[in-house]
Amino acid sequence: MKQHYKSWGLYPPAKHKNVIKLHWISDIPDLSRIETLVLPYGLGRSYGDNCLNNDNTLLDTSGISRFIEFDKKSGIIKCEAGVSFAKILKVIVPNGWFFPVTPGTKFVTVGGAIANDVHGKNHHTAGTFGKHIISFELLKSSGKKYICSATKNTELYKATIGGMGLTGLILWAQFKLKPINNAYIDAETIKFKNLDEFFELSEKSSKEYEYIVSWIDCTSRGKNFGRGLFFRGNHSSLDKSELPQPKPPKRLPFPFTAPAFLLNRFTLKIANAVIYRSQLKKHTKGIKHYDPFFYPLDSILNWNRMYGKRGFFQYQCVVPYTDGGTAIRQILECISKSGKGSFLAVLKTMGSVSSPGILSFPREGVTLALDFANHGEKTRKLFADLDEIVKSVGGALYPCKDACMSPEMFRFSYAEWKNFNKYIDPKFSSSLWRRVNKEKE
Repeated sequence: MKQHYKSWGLYPPAKHKNVIKLHWISDIPDLSRIETLVLPYGLGRSYGDNCLNNDNTLLDTSGISRFIEFDKKSGIIKCEAGVSFAKILKVIVPNGWFFPVTPGTKFVTVGGAIANDVHGKNHHTAGTFGKHIISFELLKSSGKKYICSATKNTELYKATIGGMGLTGLILWAQFKLKPINNAYIDAETIKFKNLDEFFELSEKSSKEYEYIVSWIDCTSRGKNFGRGLFFRGNHSSLDKSELPQPKPPKRLPFPFTAPAFLLNRFTLKIANAVIYRSQLKKHTKGIKHYDPFFYPLDSILNWNRMYGKRGFFQYQCVVPYTDGGTAIRQILECISKSGKGSFLAVLKTMGSVSSPGILSFPREGVTLALDFANHGEKTRKLFADLDEIVKSVGGALYPCKDACMSPEMFRFSYAEWKNFNKYIDPKFSSSLWRRVNKEKE
């Protein structure tokens, strides 16, 4: 039976010849006998075509979602690749543990987090999720299984972390958690007026706070250029008896697929102004439950529908911070002039903690991520202009968030791409991989 699986950006559309739902890691079908190319698919939170395999087969891993072992004393957990972060949180937080690194949504699988080597608000201190992977088991289409770690099958370990699901099927993974006292964060929010103030806050906060990230008004110009809200926090050290009883997070559905005209230059400017002014004070402090602190958008079901039937793109880049943020200024100026900004714009400095992954995106510098409604060639033209700025300073784009990157831009972003080719399973592929490896006609 044919099934239609989507990416979170709802673009590009893809029709899969088959979707095979996996249920037991001991009973995976013979991959070599599947007629088409295959690709693992978790919960579909990749924004572009990284999780799609048009005209081919998806391996739905959401059914291999069991805990194998959890050592409550050491904080080492072993689970199947299809287990979601949301499911793990329900088990580890009450026992005094948290993820060493978490992305901005908990609705991702462990296998997907490894394949995209996700990062979070604490990259400057903890690096990527892959940095904390002790070991995993990888099934190749030949039927052979490999236990991979930093000391065993090391090259395959490095290729699979950030390898976009192309090296084989991850069956289970083991990783180290971080200890916490409770489920709360000592959180602060600071309004900043411009990019200079942002960089000053980042430099100071990265030394004192484990988690830092900013929302930025990408439509602002003139004296307000680069204004935004700076969020920072540390895990609370208070005793559980001193804290309020956590309430189950409420999840409200986005009520409809928005019409295309809803997001335009005028409405985006209003929305950004409202968000910026939503905080009246310059600086606020408080105790916040981890869920709204780390996963604010998870409270809105299907929020991707706000961009309409044509879907949306996310553009995420990282550029070196060696010139006082000149490249970030140029990118924001280009976006502001185009009138095609977003009210979901995230700006963050990244640290020097290296990832083991050959194709891992995070690297030292500044990362900017913005959502753009899909306006076809106009949006692609903007991205081409942004790409030139990113290339001029030696930056890179994030494949997990991409649906437009050219082969040239991919190869520029990932110098190890030729080396990575050696570890791709011949039966595995994706729409993104075929796109960025397409030769010029």
